[in-house]
Amino acid sequence: MPGVPAPAVDMTTQPRPVYVIGAGPGGLAAAAALRARGVRAVVVEKSDTVGTSWRRHYDRLHLHTTRRLSALPGLAMPRRFGRWVSRDNVVRYLEKYAEFHELELVTGVEVTRIEPGPEGEGGWTLHASGGRVLTAAAVVVATGFNHTPELPDWPGTDSYGGRLLHAADYRNPEPYAGQDVLVVGAGNTGAEIAADLAEGGAARVRIAVRTAPHIMRRSTAGWPAQRSGILVRRLPVGLVDRLGALVARASVPDLSAYGLPRPATGLYSRVREGAIPVQDVGLVDAVRAGRVEPVAAVESFDGPEVVLADGSRITPDAVIAATGYSRRLEELVGHLGVLDERGRPRAHGARTNEGARGLYFTGFTNPISGMFREMALDAERIAKAVARQTADR
Repeated sequence: MPGVPAPAVDMTTQPRPVYVIGAGPGGLAAAAALRARGVRAVVVEKSDTVGTSWRRHYDRLHLHTTRRLSALPGLAMPRRFGRWVSRDNVVRYLEKYAEFHELELVTGVEVTRIEPGPEGEGGWTLHASGGRVLTAAAVVVATGFNHTPELPDWPGTDSYGGRLLHAADYRNPEPYAGQDVLVVGAGNTGAEIAADLAEGGAARVRIAVRTAPHIMRRSTAGWPAQRSGILVRRLPVGLVDRLGALVARASVPDLSAYGLPRPATGLYSRVREGAIPVQDVGLVDAVRAGRVEPVAAVESFDGPEVVLADGSRITPDAVIAATGYSRRLEELVGHLGVLDERGRPRAHGARTNEGARGLYFTGFTNPISGMFREMALDAERIAKAVARQTADR
């Protein structure tokens, strides 16, 4: 139940705990759900604290999902955090969550490789920094969807004299006051950073768009887009595409005249390909007011110039690449045959791959129903599966 800690059970006598790799929301949720079922879970985190990736996000970031639908198992988010929880309050919540559930947390240790346990014994062997070898009854990998920043290998970047950085290194618009800035990528991060720069004093802001995004209001007449995402997840793709188009026309202005046309493909079709709709938190108004200018995709750099896909050239003072992240799971589990061609887990949540019983993954999808919500559901399902597996032995 929300707000009720796990029962006080001495789990230290369990010879092989479940190791949870990563102390972000997915890992903490899994550990708390396991503890609530009397299963010892040890969270191993390579940094020195919980929620490290959230601490590094840009200053104005808020959850695009509601507070009520973003809580993790066993602890509600405080009402004072408001409907859309800020980055700093997410961090506070994760700190309180680990404390409230009395989670067993080991920091400053990085797990580098997971291998099957000794033949006949089952379980898993974890190799970690400092020469550590850990023996686990089961493993939950929760190292994060946004693990390693991906910067495209654009030709000519070495010749560029301006500032080139990944969005992971952007904090606020203050260093860019009075500057000409190009944001590359029109996903949620790129859209919000572009709006942030326009509101924060940049002289000129352009956003390079390769594929026009679907744009949705975060909330319409008090109804959050997340709830719609939950309702339509199980509906046929074609039907959701048609519904999405109707909602977009009714709630989001057509920005074609400003260089940002409506997408040619359906909303849910794009979601199934991994492209989440942009939750508008300022981009639409900024584009209509001319404070953010959509331009073609970046092709290359040529000295001080950025060459765009339509052949035009611009000379921004800074380029911020909101070009996504990789999961970087190959070294950890790539040898186990559990990843697809994009390096993402083939099985997720309580499901496991054939030949990899007891190896679980959480937080490696980006669903329209909300990542925090899905990680909370995954945690309960994984805990149930692990408890059943433990009982079978």
